[in-house]
Amino acid sequence: MSRLRYRRVIFAALVIAVLAGIYVAAGTSHRAAASGSSGQIVKAAVSTAVRVCAAPGSSSPTSASVAVAAVPSSSASGASATTSGSATTNGSAVISPLVAGGSQTAPPAAATVTKPGVLQITDIKTAPALTKAQQASQAGSSQDVTTQDSRGGVEVSATGPMAQGLEVEQTSATGLVTAQCGTPGTNFWFLGPGEASSATIDLYLMNISSQPADAQVSVLTDVTNGPPLLGNADNGITVPPHSVVVQSLGKLVHASKILALNVTTSVGQVVAAVRETRSASDNGNWLPVTSPPSRHLVIPGLPRSSGSRSLYIAVPGTAAAQVKITAVTANGSYQPTGGTGIDLLGGSAVAIALPSLGGVPGAITVTSSQPVVATMLLPGGPAGTPGAIAVSAPQVFEQGVVADNPAHSHYSTDLVLSAPGKAARVRVTTATSSISAAGQQGSVVTIKARSSVLVPVTSPPGSKATAFTLVVTPLSGSGPVYAGRIITAGGSVQSIMPVPSALTWIPLPSAGESLAAILNQQ
Repeated sequence: MSRLRYRRVIFAALVIAVLAGIYVAAGTSHRAAASGSSGQIVKAAVSTAVRVCAAPGSSSPTSASVAVAAVPSSSASGASATTSGSATTNGSAVISPLVAGGSQTAPPAAATVTKPGVLQITDIKTAPALTKAQQASQAGSSQDVTTQDSRGGVEVSATGPMAQGLEVEQTSATGLVTAQCGTPGTNFWFLGPGEASSATIDLYLMNISSQPADAQVSVLTDVTNGPPLLGNADNGITVPPHSVVVQSLGKLVHASKILALNVTTSVGQVVAAVRETRSASDNGNWLPVTSPPSRHLVIPGLPRSSGSRSLYIAVPGTAAAQVKITAVTANGSYQPTGGTGIDLLGGSAVAIALPSLGGVPGAITVTSSQPVVATMLLPGGPAGTPGAIAVSAPQVFEQGVVADNPAHSHYSTDLVLSAPGKAARVRVTTATSSISAAGQQGSVVTIKARSSVLVPVTSPPGSKATAFTLVVTPLSGSGPVYAGRIITAGGSVQSIMPVPSALTWIPLPSAGESLAAILNQQ
């Protein structure tokens, strides 16, 4: 054998040995990380979390306070947890205002909260008025669409136990929660009433990073013969670092009855929020973010109040969609009148009347041959809006938290729990600013398969608080649970919000056993 050939054989053997070593080491380490020595999934505790709110600090009628609740793993399991102490042991949630026009560095904190397990509400001062330069529109704005710097907005950055089970909401001066504060992302969907009933439609884009973000907006309405809905003003929206910009869309979607908005980014991440109102002086409604397009959606939290029900559906793609609607109620699941045989064109946005669901608490599922987005309009809502909005949302994983629920006699709070598939069991607990979620036994609620349960909710016994936090925890062996919280005043629905998952841990990723799978994860 020649010396060159011999060296090639030795080199090949070494390569095989090295690859084998990588395979064994990588496979062992990944299995340990994913399964541990006992074969159980390894969980990593959540250590940081961020939420961003549009209204606090602005001049909007809905601007007032920030409600923060963190329910760490010890609280979720019913074990005792401290409700006082230093940020070293409890972590912290730092509330910082966004800066009109942007800032290369993070702004100083306006407040810091350090008590996990309890509700903490912080008033936010109104931000300074905008200068003339800040009031000027961005380049690319048009007569129909203007984009400019905005006043207000806050970031809530949490660490340690204060990041676990975190939920942050913005509240108005009356103490009523107006919106759930969002998490930075690259894709957001909104679906609600159009300009015909909400003359003012403002899109807020918030950027908490130290680099500018670039966002685009896609618009879909029920107006088929109107002007083009996409132009330069809808694309390349620059959001400076640590700031918020607002885009006015009312003129663009003139005469529309239904409006679907999709916000995406090509650079960076943002938090998107939409406020609709008949006039700037009214409270208006902050549209909740709805689930992205899917062939299967669930809209939880339908109230027991009477009145009309209008299902909004938008088909973003070009293909036609065949849609079926199922009501999930206390009496089981069924197809309501008008809920079958629905054929929708691609690129359309329609309203479907479902009068038989008036006064029926529960949820609806939307099954479609093509991905769609869906929400429901019901009577009620804040002043200056055509009604209350219930949006599609995912099931509750680990636990769901709604931070701020009013406890005064003027308001009533209902929780609607739905199990569209298998039967489910959840534990419902509450907390206040002085009573921790830790150690609360709460009550166990059983939901039959393919049905819903309405649960009136109040603050913990003996509490004199004016607001409380609500925690929903699916129990072991439970089927998927979807939950919505409804606030009613004087028989009129004021607020419907899906109960969002508030995680305290995340599973570590697992790896396949093939060499390619392991090498791809290095």
